[in-house]
Amino acid sequence: MRRNLLPARVAGRPVVAVLAAAGVVAGVLIGWPGVDTVNGCGLAVNPYPSETAKDWVRYADVVVVGRAVRERESGREELSAGAFRYKLERTVELEVQAKPFSSRTRSHPAVGSALDYIAPGWKVLRSDGTTRVPQLTGDAPRVVPGHTYVLALRWEQERWVSLGEGAVVPFDGQTVGRGEWCGRTVDTDDFAQGERAGRKADHSLEKTLLGQDLPDLQRALERAAGQKS
Repeated sequence: MRRNLLPARVAGRPVVAVLAAAGVVAGVLIGWPGVDTVNGCGLAVNPYPSETAKDWVRYADVVVVGRAVRERESGREELSAGAFRYKLERTVELEVQAKPFSSRTRSHPAVGSALDYIAPGWKVLRSDGTTRVPQLTGDAPRVVPGHTYVLALRWEQERWVSLGEGAVVPFDGQTVGRGEWCGRTVDTDDFAQGERAGRKADHSLEKTLLGQDLPDLQRALERAAGQKS
């Protein structure tokens, strides 16, 4: 994978500001040297703990394997100041291929053959009112049509949303860590570099199951559900 040439000293979660200063409106930063946590893209969004299999079975309503088949605009938020005029919400239709976990302790709609997922959307430049800049979530897939993912989801405000940045994992070819991540296509080696694989204390599901398949995922979730307090 190409390594970003910006100096390691600019590493940190406020990546958007760095990109804007460099004039790179949709860049992906993977593999900065000299940092403990390799930065991915955008800012981390973690409404709930989402790193481990135990987090998933504790906080998610469902875990699905879904292939993104199409996307649409589903809302707009006007911005009063700054470089962007407004934000566009994006809804992605997922074709559900498997449901390795469903909570028995929280009520939620049944998941059928497809569902709508609220994914990172776009910001529109104020200068011309038309140019869209993709929003990216830190160290996580954007979720784009043509790729498959494992997603730990909650039903909130009548919509399916993810637990956080660790709750959406590339799964092309039924392989953890292969597919779209941070808006680009990666294989398992690239994913390992871009994720927190360098940290010994990292026990995230995406790291522990890297390169593994659906039965391995199923077993990990079953073990976590059995250990849930």
